[in-house]
Amino acid sequence: MTKDFFEHKASSYEQNKSRVDNVDNIANSILSAVEFDKTMHIMDFGSGTGLLLEKIAPYVGKITAVDISKSMNKQLDEKRKAIGCEVEIMEIDLEKSDIAQKYDGIISSMTMHHIKDTKSMFIKFYSLLRSGGFIAISDLDIEDGRFHTEDTGVFHCGFDREKISKIVEDAGFRNVEASTASTVHKPQGKFPVFLLTAVR
Repeated sequence: MTKDFFEHKASSYEQNKSRVDNVDNIANSILSAVEFDKTMHIMDFGSGTGLLLEKIAPYVGKITAVDISKSMNKQLDEKRKAIGCEVEIMEIDLEKSDIAQKYDGIISSMTMHHIKDTKSMFIKFYSLLRSGGFIAISDLDIEDGRFHTEDTGVFHCGFDREKISKIVEDAGFRNVEASTASTVHKPQGKFPVFLLTAVR
């Protein structure tokens, strides 16, 4: 049984203003970088309570929310009817499970640092996309370990933009770009967040 690292914080997850502001900034960056339309079926990888997908939903036809956390998925399910497109929730560990569906795009916010083998995950993202599909993946710039003050299954203290861009290129993607999307303000410091976009 996989531990649900967010079980104790799911119900209050969206009460953290810094977290909500960060996802708002990421969503705005994605909306500026990607041209969406209502025919699209996209995946939100590490969807949590749906903070990111809520912002993208009005611009697409369907979002498949993929998250390993039962408690976070429950929070998303409770507000599913208020979201601006069809939402499918898949409670799976994408590192270990395969999906037959192909997507027009994959979005993700602050999830990749929880993924042990990022190289394999980007290869999987490539396989899950239709030709011309995109990724828009946001996460922390490399940091000194102060960002997380509790154990939530963290494997990476952020990422070097050049190194993660090379991993994405090696997975087969083209038009790889990384830009600053947000800054998370915490008592222990300021933490820049990047948005990485690429096309299959």
